[in-house]
Amino acid sequence: MSEQNEPLSFPFEETGGIAIHPRYAELYDKPLVRVRMPYGDDAWLATRHADIRQVLSDPRFGIVATRGQDQPRARPGARVGDGLFSMDPPDHTRVRHAAARHFTARRIHLLRERVREMAEGLLDAMAAAGPPADFMTAYTIPLPTMVICDLLGMPPEDHERVWAWGHSIMSNTATAEEVGAHFAAFMAYMKDGVEQRRRSPGDDLLTTLVQACDEDGQITERELLGLTADLLGAGFITTTSELTDFLYVLLTHPDQLGLLRDKPELVPGAVEELMRFVPALTATSLPRYATEDVELGGVTVAAGDPVLVAISAGNHDPHAYDDPGRFDIRREGPAHLTFGHGAHYCMGSHLARMEMQVTLELLVPRFSGIRLAVPDETLRWQPSRLINCPEELPIAW
Repeated sequence: MSEQNEPLSFPFEETGGIAIHPRYAELYDKPLVRVRMPYGDDAWLATRHADIRQVLSDPRFGIVATRGQDQPRARPGARVGDGLFSMDPPDHTRVRHAAARHFTARRIHLLRERVREMAEGLLDAMAAAGPPADFMTAYTIPLPTMVICDLLGMPPEDHERVWAWGHSIMSNTATAEEVGAHFAAFMAYMKDGVEQRRRSPGDDLLTTLVQACDEDGQITERELLGLTADLLGAGFITTTSELTDFLYVLLTHPDQLGLLRDKPELVPGAVEELMRFVPALTATSLPRYATEDVELGGVTVAAGDPVLVAISAGNHDPHAYDDPGRFDIRREGPAHLTFGHGAHYCMGSHLARMEMQVTLELLVPRFSGIRLAVPDETLRWQPSRLINCPEELPIAW
């Protein structure tokens, strides 16, 4: 690596809540810095919007090189797998194509009414039980779980254990043995599902993947199972966190909540601003490795060097956004980076946006006087996790 000062310890210490760490403000006007994660090699850290976009879209930065490297990471076990997060084009393009037709804008538009019915059912049950309610238990955990399990063709009675597997696998506090055990249990479950689709195909995403494997030879069975593991984390664990944080932000910004109630046509823009404003990930994405020397952020990243990108920092870069710490659902500016950029742009972005829009469209006008049921300062935030979310979100109305 190019000569730099002693690497910064990263991730930065926890502050609790959704505010991004104040340390990032010191980095926006400095060259790219080196960081030292709890485990693995030292890395470069990109925090500026423009630098992050370059790393995520420049073909000179790749993921495949992480294989065989001591990946910079927050927990002991390095991430392994055969899904999209372990591939670069052209393999990434080939495997992604196997599932992509289920996530097109048109397909998700057709799914909107089905998701709306699920959401209304959950809100009906919450209203019938009366306040107070834990919004996570009542809504933000079950809705994304129901949606992705429905897409895959999983029976409703399995939703709870699927969520539990994903919750553990995404944890930074679970031991490597615990994560491995839960991942193995999920893989065994999905292998059973694959065999069931071979015997009795359905009209679901898992059947599509089985056919892409068996009939078209487009993907291998290892890649098929890797894709389902990606869906476990990206399909609903992160959406649960974002939906929870979104309501928290609106409840702690009553002027913006009131504006949204008065002007429901602002819902799409509100979702985009919430995705920019909320730091859904507490640390960084998977490392990208330079395949040749690259000039980035005022330094030369040497071939073989890993680069981490801090998405939440990029979304709050004052060079890209005016007064980035201000939450404004009418904000205009560059696209946020929450769904990534380039070849690895989130395949489920249309689905996630739709779930978030439906939630705001139904929740805000229906529950007048909605508010936190406990003082803000008493909320308990999940410790040391890959995603940023309260343990629960008690609400009243």
